[in-house]
Amino acid sequence: MQVSQLWRYPVKSLRGERLEQVRLTEDGIPGDRVVHVAGTRGLLTGRTRNGLLSVPATTGPDGVPLVDGHRWDSPEAAQRVREAATPDARLVAHTGPERFDVLNLLVATDGAVQLLGHDVRRLRPNLVIDGVAGNAETGWPGHALAIGEALIGIHSVRGRCIVTTIDPDTGAQDLDVLRTIRREFGGEIALNSWVIRPGRIAIGDPVELVPSDVVPADLGGWILGVPYLTGS
Repeated sequence: MQVSQLWRYPVKSLRGERLEQVRLTEDGIPGDRVVHVAGTRGLLTGRTRNGLLSVPATTGPDGVPLVDGHRWDSPEAAQRVREAATPDARLVAHTGPERFDVLNLLVATDGAVQLLGHDVRRLRPNLVIDGVAGNAETGWPGHALAIGEALIGIHSVRGRCIVTTIDPDTGAQDLDVLRTIRREFGGEIALNSWVIRPGRIAIGDPVELVPSDVVPADLGGWILGVPYLTGS
């Protein structure tokens, strides 16, 4: 097995950026989901504001998140997000652990994605692992992925939501994607994971599945009930 794709999402619920290499920290991929979209009643995500999912977000050379090429804290970025979400939307910087849906990494495998038959970007993974037969990932929880000096724990298979139905390029919705996930995968695909041991990983690195009895110190991002601080 090997690493075939690496992804970072500088702004939660906006389109991600591909990476060639990254040094994992105990907090996952540096710069991942460090800005979010908030409204007057709290967090806004692609689950209820589908238009956000096709807005591009990248990281500038100075490490500052960009929204459609503009600094996240610029008037241009604010306007782009309001157009995609709601007139009261605003961008907020926040680096608390609840910014992740469950844990600080999501791992997808090529075998499961091939069975799904749709663009892997709909799953919004951080890592994609190639060389995996079929839906073998369902047997991986309770193991870890050894990639060079890094070690990634695998906790569980991710339950999926309406976000998977949105095309990340056009914003068009295809409800058959989620129907397929429910019918063929029991509603779950890709792996809730976390960094056990930091280290550098890169495209093409070999991956070994190893036994592990390590459990995450803190389980649960905002979708599991951890309060999300949406800022002022």
